[in-house]
This record gives sequence, structure tokens and C-alpha cells, in this order.
Amino acid sequence: MSEKKPSVWEGFKAFLMRGNVVDLAVAVVIGAAFTNIVNSVVKGIINPLVGAIGTKNLDHYSSCLSSSCEGEQGITILWGSVLGATLSFVITAAVVYFLMVLPMAKYLARMEARRKAKEGTHEVIEVTELEVLKEIRDALVAQRGSGHDGR
Repeated sequence: MSEKKPSVWEGFKAFLMRGNVVDLAVAVVIGAAFTNIVNSVVKGIINPLVGAIGTKNLDHYSSCLSSSCEGEQGITILWGSVLGATLSFVITAAVVYFLMVLPMAKYLARMEARRKAKEGTHEVIEVTELEVLKEIRDALVAQRGSGHDGR
């Protein structure tokens, strides 16, 4: 009557062995490596392009809200670093969308279309077989009817 409850250790092992946990771990590792690539692109390509207009480092772009911002005095808004982080985010999002999400969505749509086409073909074959069986039935009824009329 009493059922043995799985131990905490067994539950933890089952949790770790699920595919989703492994996939998530792989995604985090790849995401961390990808972040380094995006940061390099921003620092090596985007910042110099922006540097053609002003400084080479976006962190140097700032605005002062008080009358003087020398040393530790004054209120400085470092909007250049926010711009750099925003560019990194937009580039990361664009690469993820165009290189991962969009191709996967197209692939899944193609697979769904193939599945539906296969089901549609299967239905056409069934309908065709049904029509053939009806024709055979009608031919047999006609033969039986003509055979009975001739006697």
C-alpha cells in the first residue's frame, strides 16, 4: 500500500539528465562566447567608425549636468557607454534573429508544409481508392442487374 517516494538525489539526477537542462547549459556557454565576439566587433569596427566623427572610445562621450565636471566634482552622464552597450545588444539580437531564429522558423514552416502535403496526398489516395471501390461495386451491380434481366 505504501509507495516508495524517490529520494532527493534521484530526483536531482533525473532533472540533470533531461534534455532541456543540457541544452540550456550549452546555450549559456555559446552565448558567453558569442558575447565576446560581439564586443570585439563593437570595439574593433563600430567604435572606430564612430571615432571618425569623434573619439575612438564610446566611453569618452559624456555630458555634464553641473557647472563644472572636473575630477570627482559634478554630475557626469556617461551616455557613450550606454550607446556602446545598446549597439552590442542590437548587434547580438540581429545576429541571433537572422542567423538562428529566422532560419529555424523557415525550416519548421517547410517541415510543416511537407507534413501537410504528405497528409493531403494520403487523403487523395484514400479518396481515389474509395472511388475505385464504388466503381467496382457499381459495375458488379450492373452485371448482376443485366444478368438477371437476360434470364
